[in-house]
Amino acid sequence: MTGTESGLALARRVLETEAVAIQALTNRLDERFTKAVQTLKECRGRVVVTGMGKSGIICRKIAATLSSTGTPAFFLHPAEAIHGDLGAVQPDDVVLALSYSGETDELLRLTESIRRLGARLIAMTGTPGSTLAQVADIALDCHVSEEACPFNLIPTASTTAALALGDALAMALLVEKGFRQEDFASLHPGGKLGKRLMRASQLMHGGDQAPIVSIATPVSELIYEMSRKGLGMACVVDGDGVLAGIVTDGDLRRHWPRIVAQPAEARPDGKVRGAEVPETRAGDLMTAQPVTVGPDVMAVDVLNHLEAKRITSVVVVDASRKVLGVVHLHDLWRTELV
Repeated sequence: MTGTESGLALARRVLETEAVAIQALTNRLDERFTKAVQTLKECRGRVVVTGMGKSGIICRKIAATLSSTGTPAFFLHPAEAIHGDLGAVQPDDVVLALSYSGETDELLRLTESIRRLGARLIAMTGTPGSTLAQVADIALDCHVSEEACPFNLIPTASTTAALALGDALAMALLVEKGFRQEDFASLHPGGKLGKRLMRASQLMHGGDQAPIVSIATPVSELIYEMSRKGLGMACVVDGDGVLAGIVTDGDLRRHWPRIVAQPAEARPDGKVRGAEVPETRAGDLMTAQPVTVGPDVMAVDVLNHLEAKRITSVVVVDASRKVLGVVHLHDLWRTELV
């Protein structure tokens, strides 16, 4: 780089250098990477990620990614570890140690204790022949041809490569362990991503909270059930408990003039009751074939159903169309999905 090189040109060179460093890692992935993933999968304790300086910062990110994808992990500062925090490491743990040089003094002193404890050690280093690589059970090569720094000194491409290799480990481990979208959602209940991955079964009003009536339920009881559950609708089921239709507040309003105007002789007792609600049945008012979703439908897809149909509630049913619950638009609002 010359002194006249523009800031934009330098920025492009930095990004290109780091991209090349990551791309070069793909050609070095071999059985050692596969063995590292298997070792992490078989870990009965926790994954302890450790490194000094900027490598330590990368370690924190790797530990966070592992934890968020179902593998208990935490960062351990090597200097603090050799001054009293070593008790955090147990024999069933796997230690993932990062050092580009592979000769970081605090890290090497820590590895001696790790070996005595019996914990497995995976090293990520840019120097395959280093002391760290030699004492490790598995050594992963994250060497870079040059740093993105104009002076080829400041850890830039090397830390980016280490972070990318850590992500590759975490994602390969995720697949090996059978980690699912719903597992991610359960570990991220307060996050936007986790909320988008919530399922209908997690959002619905089920059990006693679900407004359910039979086809023969009198309209007076239907109104009571709808009012008591407060969802503005009720599910109508047949004698086998299978969804036959729904009745909404709008259905009641549309049918109300006809209901109250019903001739007296058509009423069960033959008496005139004025505006009193006659014994019309839920099946007389329901809308058949309502919109439904399965319990495993994701929250974002439930929202799409509601918006596409311009409705505020959707019934959750199982494979035999028996009612499991109801998801209301307000339930999605509470998740801050909308």
